[in-house]
Amino acid sequence: MSAPTASPSEIEATQPTRRNQELGLLIFAWFVGTAALAIVGVGTGEGLPDRFWLTLGVTAGAGLIAHGVVRALAPYAEPIMLPTAFLLNLLGLAMIYRLDIAASQRAVENGSPEPTPESLGQLTWTIVGIGLLCVILLIVRDHRKLQRYTYISLLLGVLLLLMPLFPIIGHTVNGATLWIKIGPFTYQPGELAKIVLTIFMAGYLVIHRDSLANVRRKVLGISLPRLRDTGPLLGAWVLALAIMAFEQDLGTAVIFFGLFVAMVYVATQRFGWVVLGAGMFLVGATLLYLTFDHVRVRVEIWLDPFQYANDSGFQIVQSLYGLANGGMFGTGLGQGYPQLVPFASSDFILAAFGEELGLTGIMALLLLYGILVQRGLRTALSCRDVFGRLLASGLSVVFALQVFVVAGGVTKLIPMTGLTTPFLSAGGSALIANWIMIGLLLRISDITRRPPPAGSRELTPPPQKVTPS
Repeated sequence: MSAPTASPSEIEATQPTRRNQELGLLIFAWFVGTAALAIVGVGTGEGLPDRFWLTLGVTAGAGLIAHGVVRALAPYAEPIMLPTAFLLNLLGLAMIYRLDIAASQRAVENGSPEPTPESLGQLTWTIVGIGLLCVILLIVRDHRKLQRYTYISLLLGVLLLLMPLFPIIGHTVNGATLWIKIGPFTYQPGELAKIVLTIFMAGYLVIHRDSLANVRRKVLGISLPRLRDTGPLLGAWVLALAIMAFEQDLGTAVIFFGLFVAMVYVATQRFGWVVLGAGMFLVGATLLYLTFDHVRVRVEIWLDPFQYANDSGFQIVQSLYGLANGGMFGTGLGQGYPQLVPFASSDFILAAFGEELGLTGIMALLLLYGILVQRGLRTALSCRDVFGRLLASGLSVVFALQVFVVAGGVTKLIPMTGLTTPFLSAGGSALIANWIMIGLLLRISDITRRPPPAGSRELTPPPQKVTPS
């Protein structure tokens, strides 16, 4: 007598979609974010913010639409990632609004025109970012099809990195050539380059991971790759140095090189690549320090910021004072002076949270990022195809590297790089890219957890076999 086979409906029952859990977490995130916005208004003595009810309605609508799209197009997607990103985004909106209040008060005191509120622009970019997440889920029905565009992604990524260097549209801000400007519109194409180059790296490593895993020698017990196989790593190293040389963007250079080393390690499981990458990073960092004045200045500020407290070290010194003023539990939302830190709404927004929410608040934010990265890596580990595993790992590593580099710079653990904090910092370029990455991770997790098609006799499809060409 043959064993009974599961019907499609029974298979569906063994694979709960967990969309109701996602909806509950989204509602909780919305309440926390809007409560933070209201507390900011009360704490600063301004009362409920202007456009408060509009903001509540727009953010609630955006969250519900995103949930509806996920429920319809990716019903088996991971249920915690979207609410976590949504909560971070709303908390960022609240802090940016708090800094807008300080900027407005300072303008009134100085008798100057009030600046355009950044929070209004951030709210707009939030809607655009969540809309693009929905578009990604609509267009990318199967992440494995992205592997077809491996080398197109390489060309597009390089083009995006070079665009700020083009005449007419290239735009320099604070010494870094990271932007393109077309009329009143400015955008940082390097943020999208992170995504398309991650797609390229995943596709490339699917094909070449076996050759990259070959080991011919051991040094101090560490297996090192063959010399002829180090070309891709050398290429990533040269690309990172070129970005630093021509665009003066230390943060993006660090992210790209760290991303490639991490993805090669995931693909090959050879720790020798990490050792080799660390060595090349030290060599590259030394060359940059000896060659470029602005890199040398950042290192010197990192070593002793108080020596330059009235000049180039003013920003990091004010950040450290703000963190010290916050202590363990903070001054309370709206009760501190985060506006004294230059670029508090972008590069140093973690310092603003640290002053008003204290070490406890910073740890809570880092915990949220840890959840986001953990769910991404869990998706990667569960993925049955190599391309999806590498892509999910790469996108998760991008989030992890950005948070580490930003938090390390704000606390003087490492030199400042100019990166923004995912979802929290003001700026549409990074926010849009972050939501697109969440969309891709949701799609990968949906494919991974989705039950087999009707008529299949297997409860789970067999792992995909990838043969290098």
